Amino acid sequence: MAMAPSPLRTVAGNLCLGSAPDSWGIWFPEDEHQVPHTRFLDELARAGYTWLELGPYGYLPTDPQVLAEQLAVRGLQVSGGTAFGGLHRAELWDPMLAHVRRVAELTAAAGAHHLVLIPPMYRDEKTGEFTEPTELTAEQWAGFGKNADRLGRLLLDEYGIHLVLHPHADSHIQTQPEIERLLNESDSRYTNLCLDTGHVAYGGGDTLDLIRRFGERVGYVHIKQMDPGVLRQVADERLGFGEAVQRGVCVTPPAGVPETGPVIEELARLDAELFVIVEQDLYPCAPDVPLPIAVRTREHLESEGLSGTSRPAPREDRGDGGDGGDGGDRP
Repeated sequence: MAMAPSPLRTVAGNLCLGSAPDSWGIWFPEDEHQVPHTRFLDELARAGYTWLELGPYGYLPTDPQVLAEQLAVRGLQVSGGTAFGGLHRAELWDPMLAHVRRVAELTAAAGAHHLVLIPPMYRDEKTGEFTEPTELTAEQWAGFGKNADRLGRLLLDEYGIHLVLHPHADSHIQTQPEIERLLNESDSRYTNLCLDTGHVAYGGGDTLDLIRRFGERVGYVHIKQMDPGVLRQVADERLGFGEAVQRGVCVTPPAGVPETGPVIEELARLDAELFVIVEQDLYPCAPDVPLPIAVRTREHLESEGLSGTSRPAPREDRGDGGDGGDGGDRP
C-alpha cells in the first residue's frame, strides 16, 4: 500500500511563511513607541522566521548594502516591499510614484519581486480624525483600476516587481464589494491582490470566498486574525482602526477570525507559489510583547502545515518580471 504524502507538502507545499515589522508594533519609519530595527531583526530570527517584508520605508536601512549585511548576518531574506500610495486623486500621483520608486529600488536590490501597496487611510492612525470622505466618487472609481495598472506596469517593466494591492481598514479598498470592484476593473498582468485575511474580516468580507472566486488574482498574502468582540465594538461605536488596535482587535491565532486552517487549505489549492506573511497589528506595544507572540504564531501556523521552507517565484503568467532572481521556476 502506498504511503500517504507528508502533511506539509499536501497542505501547504506552495506557501512560504514570513513575518513583518507590523508584528513588532512598527507602523512608522520613526516613532518613540517602536523598538530599534536591530532588535526587530534579532527577535525575528530568534522567533524562527527566515523571510520578512520590509515594512514602512525608512524603518529598516535604506542603503541596500547595509540592509543586505544586516540581513545576512541573521540569515534573513526579503519577501517584498511595502508602500502607502493614493491612486484615487491626480494630485497624489507624483509624490506617490516618487515614494514607490524608492521602495521598489530597495525591494529589487534585496532580491524580492513584490511590492505591497496600501491605500491611504481616510482616518488618522493616531487620532481617528477623518481626513477624507469615506467613499470614492464615481470619477475617482473610474480611474482607480487604470491607475493601479499604470503603476503595476511601470513596476514590472522597470524593476521586475509585481504590484499587489492591500485592502485596509479605514481605506477606500476595505469591503468585499470594493475589493471585487478593484479586481474587476484592473488587469491581472499588472494589478493583483495582497489578500490580508484580517483586514478582509474587518471590512465584513469572506476570505475563503475571495480565494475560491478570485484565486488567480491572489499574488501575496498577509495572514492575521481579528477578535469578533472588538469588531462588534468597531461597528457599534464607529471606531477608527488605531483605536480598534489598541483595544486588541488583532489577536494571536487561533483566537480570532478567520480560522487559519481553512485559509491555508484553500491557498494550497491555488496554482501559484505564495508568500504568506504574518501581520498582527500591535502598535503601540511594550518592547517585550512581540517576541513570544511571534513564536506562538509561527508554531501554530506550522502545526497547520505552513512553514518558511521555500521561496515562491513570480508567476510566469503575469508578464515578464525579469529573470526571477534566485526564485527558480514554478513546479
